[in-house]
Amino acid sequence: MSHSLFDSDVPHPEPSNLTAFAGNDLNRDSEHRDEHSVEKALAREGTHIFAFANDKLVLKHDGQVLDPLFARYELQELRPNWDETVLLGYRKTGEPRLAVPVGIDVEDLASQYKPADGRTLFREMLIDEVLLGEFAQAASLIRWNGDNRFCGRCGAAMEIHIGGYKRVCAACEHMIFPRTDPVVIMLTVDESRDLCLLGRSPHFAPGMYSCLAGFVEPGETIENAVRRETLEESGIRTGRIRYHASQPWPMPHSLMIGCYAEAKSTEIKRDETELEDCRWFTREETLEMLERPGANGKASPPKGAIAHRLMRDWVEWKR
Repeated sequence: MSHSLFDSDVPHPEPSNLTAFAGNDLNRDSEHRDEHSVEKALAREGTHIFAFANDKLVLKHDGQVLDPLFARYELQELRPNWDETVLLGYRKTGEPRLAVPVGIDVEDLASQYKPADGRTLFREMLIDEVLLGEFAQAASLIRWNGDNRFCGRCGAAMEIHIGGYKRVCAACEHMIFPRTDPVVIMLTVDESRDLCLLGRSPHFAPGMYSCLAGFVEPGETIENAVRRETLEESGIRTGRIRYHASQPWPMPHSLMIGCYAEAKSTEIKRDETELEDCRWFTREETLEMLERPGANGKASPPKGAIAHRLMRDWVEWKR
């Protein structure tokens, strides 16, 4: 007897744990954040800090080891802006983790420092999964605070509060809180023909095919966003939607919501402004892209990307 992937939670009980940027196990201690949290954390013995220059993480390196964690005294030459420090949380040992923007430009960093953005950290595996998860939280909060220095209502300066999780206008007292942008990313599956739908965006690496994706719009459910984006980009109508996994995506502060979508039509009519190609792939073709990227001129997104996870879990589905 064959079973539908829309009727089960296998092959993984929590596949989100298998995606990049998801390894953050800090105790965020959000209920205890106050106006003194950062000051207390900076005064603690053993506190470590992520430093960000122009939205890039600064890593220390000696030619062999890359280290993204700074003690407070090590940051002086990078010109840290302590007034914009963000408290991320605490390790199980009680060690605080913070993040701070620095004033030095990436072009002026000395040779013992290496700047890297999120994609580089992930694709080149420059730091381990736990640090990569902490980076995702840090990068999103540093970017959000940096983008909201002035009030959207009156234009006056906004002040940072409760460790970087609230900004308040100094003039009109308008309050704002960190944002997360929801993005649906979906693998549409034609179960009767055992095919999946993948597309190529013009900005993809040569030969790469991936799941379709798009932002959730205001007043829209995740399921309806999946159906709308799939129809708009490929012309394929979908029925049942099954949530599968999520992934923090700190470029700058998105949450990728991975779903499977049940195909209810087969004729592709792609949006030529969004996609340069869109087609159905067999399970064998998809496995080839995952296992031997580029071997047949086509490749999947890299391991750790949620699109890779959706494709692999479909391929490995036990019917």
